[in-house]
Amino acid sequence: MEFGNLQMYIDGDMKSSVDKLTKDIYSPLNGQKIASLSWGNQKDSLLALKSASKGFKVWSKLPLTKRKEWMSIFREKILENEVLLRKAISYEMGKPYSATAEDIESITNSLEYYADVIDDFVKTEKIALNDETHNHKLVSKPIGVVVAYLAWNFPLLNAGFKIGPALASGCSLILKPSELSPISLYIIGNLLKEINFPKGVINIICGEPTEVAQTLSKSTIPNLITMIGSTETAKKVISDSSTSIKKYSMELGGNAPFIVFDDADLDNAINIGAAIKFGNCGQICVAANRFFVHEKVYDKFLYGLIEKAKNLKIGYSEDLDFEIGPLISKKSRDRITNLIKNTIDSGGNLEYGGGIPEMNGNWFEPTVISGINESMSIFHEEIFGPVASIIKFKYDNEVLKQANKTQYGLASYLFTKDKKRIDKFVDELDFGEIHVNGIKYDIYLPHGGIKESGIGHDCSELALEDYLIKKRISIAK
Repeated sequence: MEFGNLQMYIDGDMKSSVDKLTKDIYSPLNGQKIASLSWGNQKDSLLALKSASKGFKVWSKLPLTKRKEWMSIFREKILENEVLLRKAISYEMGKPYSATAEDIESITNSLEYYADVIDDFVKTEKIALNDETHNHKLVSKPIGVVVAYLAWNFPLLNAGFKIGPALASGCSLILKPSELSPISLYIIGNLLKEINFPKGVINIICGEPTEVAQTLSKSTIPNLITMIGSTETAKKVISDSSTSIKKYSMELGGNAPFIVFDDADLDNAINIGAAIKFGNCGQICVAANRFFVHEKVYDKFLYGLIEKAKNLKIGYSEDLDFEIGPLISKKSRDRITNLIKNTIDSGGNLEYGGGIPEMNGNWFEPTVISGINESMSIFHEEIFGPVASIIKFKYDNEVLKQANKTQYGLASYLFTKDKKRIDKFVDELDFGEIHVNGIKYDIYLPHGGIKESGIGHDCSELALEDYLIKKRISIAK
């Protein structure tokens, strides 16, 4: 499928690059060209910053009722173009068409949710009096211009996490999609143009990081930089942005432990483990990375997961419901191939998969490897692919120590019926999210990591704290 020539969205209009730069985008499904995009550089980034500055002055002064009306109009426009947007995500990112519904649900739910909750969140708060000389109150104000860097794995889900709270709070926004999956967000720019969304409030620009990201980060205009991406990229962004004091909200890498005890509902654990590992071809920040399985149920779990992997339907069609698409790039496939090879060379056992199907594109078989230990790089790295690494354990303290032996702290998963054990692990697992005997993500639930996995939150009312500042007002009597 071809999406034609797409332009950046800056200052309420579709823009070609100042220097007429373009970039062809190719699908990981088959390697074929699917679009040609106007490609930003430093000059275009400066225009986006200027636009966002003007947009903030207008948007932050709009009555909240008017902002909410615009958010509703925007939401309806997205729903009217759902099929086009879902096809764009499928072709640019490679995920099965059925899986793209999550992106649309995320961005539309975010616009609706934050329009609903913002009223209570920005209410003026009175401060209790300790003396009779002053009256005190706290008021919430939008932080200002926001720069948002987005990951490629959920193009519109990630955008939704940023757009909803930014617009509700009164901030203007510059969105930079990943160079690997910018098409759907460029289409969003077209939709904003069609509804005559207020100029400068949302700007969408993509280009090489050395041109666009560095220019945006180094500018003193942004007050908040938010991103979804790797820990190493975040460190680079923070370093570049030290030209001024800025606020940060970042959801970064993960190395999620998936712990299964011998008293767990094994079928439930296998089903959830397969879904969170092989969904989106394993390219999910909260994907199970290390499967710790108690020795008493190790064989049953291993064989159950292998059966799940064997039965996954690999491929793509808009009409057929395939379950696993390709990796985002050949570079990613090469990295995962080398990771598997190094693991096997170090003593790991290839239980299933590990091969490349004879198909055009960046396809890779769902893979299960056993015999993993702490000396292997696969134990410590974020895999970001359809590779399940299985580790046998015997004792509670042993697996707790192993699970926490990582620089990351995003998601974790625990399966056991023992209430005392649940209490202990919930208290001692060093992760920002702990899912017990199930899994749940939604716009109203806080999503964030600790340690090298990030700062701040996406989703829930907590996200609004990143986009707002508090001003104390003290008035003498």
